[in-house]
Amino acid sequence: MLQKVTHNHILATPKQALLTDDRQRVLRFAAEALTAGMAAALVTLVEVRGGAARRPGAQMAVREDGAYCGFVSGGCVEAAAAYEALEALACGVDRKVIYGVGSPWFDIVLPCGGGITLAVHCLKSVTPLLAVLNQLTQRQPAGLRYSSADQSLQFLAHAPQSSRQEDFIAIGYRPATRVVIFGHSVEAQATASIAKTAGYDVQTSDTFTPQLATLVDTDTAVILLLHDLDIEQPVLEVALAAKPFYIGAMGSQRTHLKRVQRLQNKGWSEKEIARIKAPIGIFPKARDAYSLALSVLADVAAVRHQQGNEV
Repeated sequence: MLQKVTHNHILATPKQALLTDDRQRVLRFAAEALTAGMAAALVTLVEVRGGAARRPGAQMAVREDGAYCGFVSGGCVEAAAAYEALEALACGVDRKVIYGVGSPWFDIVLPCGGGITLAVHCLKSVTPLLAVLNQLTQRQPAGLRYSSADQSLQFLAHAPQSSRQEDFIAIGYRPATRVVIFGHSVEAQATASIAKTAGYDVQTSDTFTPQLATLVDTDTAVILLLHDLDIEQPVLEVALAAKPFYIGAMGSQRTHLKRVQRLQNKGWSEKEIARIKAPIGIFPKARDAYSLALSVLADVAAVRHQQGNEV
């Protein structure tokens, strides 16, 4: 189905190909299009005025056949943004688009009452996208730097805070949140199930192995749902040394006091031990497996959000 002729180009009708707001998946969608010989554009949310459904750095990818994925709002402007990207691809020129407050498009209203600015970039090379995806696959942060002045996209070997400065836009990416769950219990199974549904990289184990240290990095949450302090302690010590962004352990206040004493006896400082969230979760005394799982993963998500990490 075709929609409109613009500058002697027939534009395809925008159609959502994937229902995702995972920016890593959005980049992969664009990279796959370019690799297949299709033109594609990257749409980035670069400014928010007032309220908005997404933070700066949110992205969409749009192929020349109209297929797109990703979100830059709550779903109210994505089709219109995809059409702007198709027009940009047809003209071969990047563009800036404003919706909501300050926009000339009065028929496109943001329910939140704010305004957003989007940068539409016609991708010229797959190289910077593949470089970011390669870094993320190796669980290393990465970034992209877009220049509206020369319409270029540059790979950054670090993850800047997504920001805008004059003619430059920096977009940071971090590896997917990894959740390492220890325990052979119904609580551990429930937590792993919900974590997978949430899109986390889930690793499970019920015993300590030397390979544990290779799984834990600064983008990892370590969740201990064990009922045995002897089995738990070597895992905790590896976690404390590896500096994950979250460490949580199941048990009562009395159990935690015993845990603290054992760690102190092994030489761990009060500051280091204080990194352990125990009893685990955001609400106390969750008595069934799925309530506990929701409590734990909500806590993980809250800490991750405070870090300002999207991917």
